[in-house]
Parts: sequence; C-alpha cells; structure tokens
Amino acid sequence: MAEPRRSLHPSAGGTGRTERRTLRLLRLLLWVGTAVQVTRGAGPELHACKESEYHYEYTACDSTGSRWRVAVPHTPGLCTSLPDPVKGTECSFSCRAGEFLDMKDQSCKPCAEGRYSLGTGIRFDEWDELPHGFASLSTNMEIEDSTTESMENCTASKWVPLGDYISSNTDECTATLMYAVNLKQSGTVNFEYYYPDSSIIFEFFVQNDQCQPNVDDSRWMKTTEKGWEFHSVELNRGNNVLYWRTTAFSVGSKVSKPVLTQLMYKWAQPKICGEDLEGAVKLPASGVKTRCPPCNPGFFKTNNSTCEPCPYGSYSNGSDCSHCPAGTEPAVGFEYKWWNTLPSNMETTVLSGINFEYKGMTGWEVAGDHIYTAVGASDNDFMILTLVVPGFRPPQSVMADTENKEVARITFVFETICSVNCELYFMVGVNSRTNTPVETWKGSKGKQSYTYIIEENATMSFTWAFQRTTFHETGRKYTNDVAKIYSINVTNVMDGVASYCRPCALEASDMGSSCTSCPAGFYIDRDSGTCHSCPPNTILKAHQPYGIQACIPCGPGTKSNKIHSLCYNDCTFSIGTPTRVLDYNFLALANTVSLAGGPSFTSKGLKYFHHFTLSLCGNQGKKMSVCADNVTDLRIPEGESGFSKSITAYVCQAVIIPPEVTGYKAGVSSQPVSLADRLIGVTTDMTLDGITSPAELFHPESLGIPDVIFFYRSNDVTQSCSFGRSTTIRVRCSPLKPAPGSLSLPSTCSDGTCDGCNFHFLWESLAACPLCSPADYHAIVSSCVAGIQKTTYVWREPKLCVGGISLPEQRVTICKTIDFWLKVGISAGTCTAILLTVLTCYFWKKNQKLEYKYSKLVMNATLKDCDLPAADSCAIMEGEDVEDDLIFTSKKSLFGKIKSFTSKRTPDGFDSVPLKTSSGGPDMDL
Repeated sequence: MAEPRRSLHPSAGGTGRTERRTLRLLRLLLWVGTAVQVTRGAGPELHACKESEYHYEYTACDSTGSRWRVAVPHTPGLCTSLPDPVKGTECSFSCRAGEFLDMKDQSCKPCAEGRYSLGTGIRFDEWDELPHGFASLSTNMEIEDSTTESMENCTASKWVPLGDYISSNTDECTATLMYAVNLKQSGTVNFEYYYPDSSIIFEFFVQNDQCQPNVDDSRWMKTTEKGWEFHSVELNRGNNVLYWRTTAFSVGSKVSKPVLTQLMYKWAQPKICGEDLEGAVKLPASGVKTRCPPCNPGFFKTNNSTCEPCPYGSYSNGSDCSHCPAGTEPAVGFEYKWWNTLPSNMETTVLSGINFEYKGMTGWEVAGDHIYTAVGASDNDFMILTLVVPGFRPPQSVMADTENKEVARITFVFETICSVNCELYFMVGVNSRTNTPVETWKGSKGKQSYTYIIEENATMSFTWAFQRTTFHETGRKYTNDVAKIYSINVTNVMDGVASYCRPCALEASDMGSSCTSCPAGFYIDRDSGTCHSCPPNTILKAHQPYGIQACIPCGPGTKSNKIHSLCYNDCTFSIGTPTRVLDYNFLALANTVSLAGGPSFTSKGLKYFHHFTLSLCGNQGKKMSVCADNVTDLRIPEGESGFSKSITAYVCQAVIIPPEVTGYKAGVSSQPVSLADRLIGVTTDMTLDGITSPAELFHPESLGIPDVIFFYRSNDVTQSCSFGRSTTIRVRCSPLKPAPGSLSLPSTCSDGTCDGCNFHFLWESLAACPLCSPADYHAIVSSCVAGIQKTTYVWREPKLCVGGISLPEQRVTICKTIDFWLKVGISAGTCTAILLTVLTCYFWKKNQKLEYKYSKLVMNATLKDCDLPAADSCAIMEGEDVEDDLIFTSKKSLFGKIKSFTSKRTPDGFDSVPLKTSSGGPDMDL
C-alpha cells in the first residue's frame, strides 16, 4: 500500500497473518501548471447550490487561446442552479509567486499574512483528506476472474490521507495514486518520500493523455537508507498523468491464482533450550498458509510457485518478464533482496572455532527481507555463507582496456548487532583457491553498504564469516549477537539476469537495428544510439558510457591514453615561474623503486617491516608496482606449484617478515595492499582534489626550485578510509643524488602515513631537477693573446639542472693586443702634437701682421687729430717693404713685449708707438 505525503513506512503484523506494509510519501509537492480540464455533470432538480458546495474551474483552451470559467459541484447530483459560465482569462495568464487567482472575480490577489503561493505551481502538504484532483485505485493482480476462493478484498486497499502525509495500502494488493494536470508549459513535479522497505515495490511514472509513458531512466523508486528523500521528474507541456503505485505481487495481466505456502515451525538447530521448563515458549502450530513472497529481480514466478530466470533480452522486477525496449540491452547480474529460500549458487555451513573443522549445520537462515546468522554450536564458531559466481561478462569497452582491472563489482548491505567484540569477515576466492580476507568489521555496525571491485574474469567465490567471540567458553552467552545481510548485488555476471535495461549503441542490419558495442573510448549518444569518441585528454566511464558528460577531463599534468581509459603522466612536466619556465623529464625515475619503513614489532617481539613499491610515471599509464603474498608459496614443497596473491598498482605496500624470524631462506611477504590505482594529477600545489601533501612532513626545500607532487587515489574503501586511500609522491631536485636518488618517509610517521589512509613519500634525485636552459649557464671571455680571444661557457654554480640543452662550443675571435693599440696611440699622439705646433706657428705669424695693421691705423688716427700733414697714401706703395719704414723693437723679451703692449696708451689718451728711423737713428715715440 502507499501513502502520498510523506513516506513509505512498513509495519509488521502478528504471526500467521499477512505482513502489513506501509508506504508513505512526504509532502507531495507538485510544481505543475494549474489548468485542469473537467466537464460539468448533470443532476436532478434539487436545492440551489451554495458557494460551499461547488468550486470554479477553467475549460480547456480553444484554438484562439480562450477559455471559460465554469462552476463544478463537489458532489455531482447533490444540488443544482450553478452559476452560469463566464469568459475566462487568457490561457497564458498566471499569477506571480506570493499571489493567488481568486476564481470568483478572476484576478490575482496577494496571499494573506502567514500564507504563501507558488505562482504557477500547486503544493499539497495537508492530507486530512484526498485533495481535489487526486484519485486512488486498488486492484488485486493475483486473482483470476474465474476464482471463487475467498480472497482478501482489495476494494479498501487505497492510499490513505493521514494528516501530514498520505500512506500506501497496508496489505498485499496493488494501490495506485493518480493526479492529472494539463500544463501550458514544461514543468516539474517534486515530492518527498520515505521508502525503507525493499520488500514492497514502489513505482512512480508519468503518462500523457494517450497513456504513453514519458522517457525516463527508471520508474522504480530507490529505497531510502537515510530517511526522507526528494525525487524530481521533468514534465512536458500538455496533459500529464502522475502515477504512484505500490504492490507486493504482480505477475502480469494474465496471472495464476495465488500460491499459498504452508508454514512449518521447527526449533533452530542445534536446540539449546528446553521447551518443558517453566515459562518456556511453545512451538507455534504448523499448517497456516500464507502467500509466497515475490521473486528476486530478473526472475519470474511460475505456476508452481518457483522462481525462474527471465530469458536473455528481457528483465523483471521480480514479477513478470518484459522485453528490453529498442535501443537498450539487459544489464545482467545477480540481485538478491528477497530471502525466501537460499539461492542455488549459495551455500552455508558452520566452521568450528576450536579445531577449524566443518560441522554439518546451517550457519545462516533466510528471513524474507534478509538473511541472518544461526545460533551455531558454540559462541566462537564461524557462521559461513558462500556465493559462487562462474564468471563475468563485462562490456566490450572494458575488455579492451588492459589497465582497467574492473570487470565487475559486488555490493552488499549488512549490519551486525553484538554485545561483545564480534567480527564479520568478507573473503574472496579465485578459481576455488583459498579465500583471502578483504575486509573485517568488529563490533556492532549499523546498516551500511560495502562495494568490492572485481578485477579478474574467473570463477569467484565470495564468503561471509561471522564469529561472535574469539574466546571459547563453556555455555552460550551471546546467542543474540547476529549478523544480517539485506541484499547482494553482483554486476556483469555470466549467464546472469537483468532487473533493468541500459542504452546501447545501434547498428543497422537486414533484420533492423540491433545492439552493438562501441569501440573503446567511445560514448553512446542517447538520442541517436551512435558512438562518439571522447575529446582528447578525457577518460570514459566504462560502466556508464552515456552522453558527452561520461567523458571526464584528466587532471593537471596528465593526459589520456589512446582508448580514453585512464590518465597518466608521460614523465614530463612544465611549470612557469616569474623569471623562467621550468621543464622536467622524469624518465630516469620511471622504473619501480622500493622502500622499507622502520622496523615494527608484534606483541611477542617478532620483527616486521612495511615494504613499499613505487612506480612514478610513463609506461603509457601501466601500473608497474607489484606486491605479493608468498606465504603459501613458501610452504609448498619444492617442485610443486602454488598460488600466491599479488596486486598491481602505482604504489603498493606489503608486510615483510625477515628470514631470521620465519626460518625460511627468503623473507615472507604478506598482506599486499594497493595505495595508488589512479593518477589524479601532477602539480606544484600542495592540494589537489581533496588530497593534501603537507610540506612540514619533510625537511624544507632550500634550492629555490619547487617540489613537483604526484597525487594518486586507490579503489579500496575500508571502514577507516571511507573515501579510499590516497598517496602523494613529492619529487625534489637534489643535485648531489644521482638517479634514481633516494626515497624517504615522513619523519613523524615512519610507516608513511599518520592516519592510515593518506600516504606520503619524498623522492630526492638529480633526475628531479629541471632541464637545463640558457638561463643555467653564463659566458667567460678571455684576454686577447697573440691576436686571439676565446669565449667559454660554464654552468652556474651550484648547477640546478640536468639534461636539456648542452653548453655552447667555445668561441674564438680575432683581436688586437694592447702593444698594438699602444703604438697606434703614441703615433696618433705624435702626429697630433706636430699638427698643433704647425697650427700655432701659423696663427702666430698671422697675428703679427694683424697687429701691424692695427698699429698703422692707430698712428694715422693720431696724426689727423694733431693737424699733421696728411699722408699721401695710407697703403704701402708698390715696391716698398714694411720693414724698411717701420721696425719693431723685436729685441725685447716676451715679458717685455707683453708689458709694452699693455702700456702703449699714455695718460692723455694717446697710444705710444716706438718707431725706428731707417738710418738707424734713435727711436722716437709718436
């Protein structure tokens, strides 16, 4: 049964009665258009309708976009004389949020204080009665038309309003809640539901007015593991009919009558109680018949009440088989959520906790919606449950990826209820070999889910072992401690069944279109069914290759391989700094390296080490690190072959016990664990994708070159590492440590991790230095020797680069020595001195002539002022010699000449010029 408004909630009835189930939907929020078409009913002439007995609705819009407002009685035929239809608002008319449409006067009015409006939406959150527009129907799909047996009547099995929610039916009839709405534009329906019980089938789907369902991935609602959950579906324009349907059985339109099973009660074995003691409970009477529960998904129920698998190409939810629609293929696997009988590929037993011998007892019991551990013979016995899978059928794109080890996965939901420190083990075996523990849970654990990635296509066995206590004590104290498994889901199982169909790529053939596999690295276009290659440097979700969104970009410093299955680093890296670009080449670090942590000791003093194996980059992304468990190999006699577990990863860890402890020639390697399955990115930042590499874990970098950090994640999810393990490798330039260099662990965490989930390593090496560039060397120019000068290039010290460019060749140039330039300088100086001397003599001679002419002019001016006879001529006549008439007193010293020149002018204003007669007489002054 189901309830709209808040949740799906089951309740159980008493012994011998049909189990009661409740399905509740919380706050059914319908964000849809408000125009709903109805017709007016006719009735007999009765009393005039009161306003409280009818409501207004709009008719459907006509071709002109018009409609009418009509009055519709709440109960047809109860009254008459309804108001006449009036012209309605335009079909595109709507009120804004916070307003409502008053149908009486067809106008928008603000909501009253304390109330709200969604505008074009409708909200249903009061379920005192079924709101107008909803309809609740019920059917019994287990009853044939001709049956005359007394069956439970399903007429009353409907969705029931319960105040703040509406609940589904409480019996095993099929109840359907419907709501029809006509949208003027595309919209959305949102509702909140509570559905914790997987024993009831809950569907939600939408149909148009032609009863054609809208395209959607799945109509089956998922159970709510964490309380109330929201669900949203897009609605198309036009008529939409919403269906909420719950049912316990449904075997198709043509069904057989219900098969009844006779309940038989017996004491749990071994019987450890006395029924004759005072206050003992009596065994209930057998013989009561009850309906058979449904089959598991992918199976259908036959007429003799057995469950058979659906044929390939079809699917089921545990009722009838349906063919996969065109363009889809069945997603084969095993999904066990109904525990009526133990599946044929499962078995259970009890293993003694004392002598480790198997006992002929049942270790697990089925209980309808779960399977639980039986009592066993002793509190320290192991309750064993084993599931065997013959092989797997992964998609073709997964098979083409040699590095993607995931071929399938197993997911189970479980819980443990313990009063002491009980343990639940999950173990995996390959090809009938020894089971290897994968995960262990201690103490009480709430209902939770666990997923294990299957990386090998082989016959696999999955084993659950529950031990109440490790101590053997007389008597039974912890019989109430129990482990429960609610569901087990294994994907890609060979010869499996399907609970749903997934889109596939289509290829044309003579028979029409058929499903085919896309090439590796290609995604499926949902609309066309064609294959498209992912863009460069993206990887494809191999198990959900639908749409371009399935192509995920690679992280920084990485690129995708050819088939877009993983991101890897090709051992190159480049980073820009404010002064230069640093280019790296880590090819010298591509080989695997190993590192052992400090010694640890068991409680008995036995020494062991944590041994790490790392592979940094290159190899087209292939994981090169291998960690093995060779304990079994060491115990097998020489010449016989054995099986040892090994894992391959980028970084792995194993526990090493030295030979002096084990007594073998070689050390023992055990408990291999993958620490790095995916490369997230390469960067100089300390944080990437939620992973942090704290710099303070290692000694600080001192050369000014940033550390390059490789970030990895593992696929293993554990109790303490709910998001899986992570690893960072900090690569640091160290010129004094030639390749491969040295690895170190954090000084404060000798085992490489401080929390058990995040591992950190420091790799120092010359090969981690950037490639050499012109910025790493400088030139030295020699002096000129014998006309030759040499230019030599040398690395800057300290040299902080490796590889890259080589030093340029020594350069030799022709030059002139200093002696040559000295000679040139002396010669040039001598020539310059001679030239200056000549020029000095020339200008001195010329100055003498100018002085004479000046003196002549002064003398003529003096004679004119003293009325002397005018000279016949001022110039020197032809043939005359200046020296014949005017002779300077050239015998004076240079100092005397200067003195004479400065004293030529007399106090009366006249210049005095010494003259000499031509006859050699005494000088006279004029």
